[in-house]
Amino acid sequence: MTSAIDLTTVRLGTRPSPMALEQTGRFADVFRARYPQVVLDIVEIASEGDRHRGPLSAIGGKGAFTRNADRYLLDGRVQATIACAKDVPGPHDRSPGIVIGAVLPREDTRDVLVLPTGHPVTTLAELLPGTRVGTSAPRRSALLKALHPTLVQVPIRGNADSRLRALDEGRLGADVMIAALAGLRRLGHEDRASEILDPAVWLPAAGAGTVIVEHRSDDPATGGAALPSHSCPYPDPARR
Repeated sequence: MTSAIDLTTVRLGTRPSPMALEQTGRFADVFRARYPQVVLDIVEIASEGDRHRGPLSAIGGKGAFTRNADRYLLDGRVQATIACAKDVPGPHDRSPGIVIGAVLPREDTRDVLVLPTGHPVTTLAELLPGTRVGTSAPRRSALLKALHPTLVQVPIRGNADSRLRALDEGRLGADVMIAALAGLRRLGHEDRASEILDPAVWLPAAGAGTVIVEHRSDDPATGGAALPSHSCPYPDPARR
């Protein structure tokens, strides 16, 4: 049986967004330090969800973020993929033959309120009735409707950094937006959080803040090589 140390190359698939590449780079640093004899190639795989600008429900929900990567994995074009667990659909929406090989240490699960640059710090409860709040997540939309019915939910798409730019430039179509604190930290924008939402009231997403590495179930060597990621650190909170 082939072992992890017998591998010569591992091709790791990831979405091409800055956030995805940051978390992939963090895993890659740990992997290369553990297995300097193994070449780790990063393969950028654009997903349907990255290209589509309408509601995700129109293209199959969260599966739009994994289907293309799954094809690469099952076809052997990559040996592993890396993604945030909250973007991975349930097993009924996945192709068989894919398993989780590693789970990185969980980051902060909370959501935050983000305001345009220069806007005075405020909270969701202090926003004026009719304020347009941008989010693409059904969970966040439902929470807004239940907890802040005077606010207007506006669907938005795009990766986190492009949303921030659009918000600051007045192109987002929303006055403020909800984002994941872990994502802002990965991009170095934690200071953009005007309010960190209490998870006892504002329920976080399942899998929030958790990065997973997946491989084919018939490839135990890659699965074994992925295991050192359990020690893959997030940035030191003191330096955030």
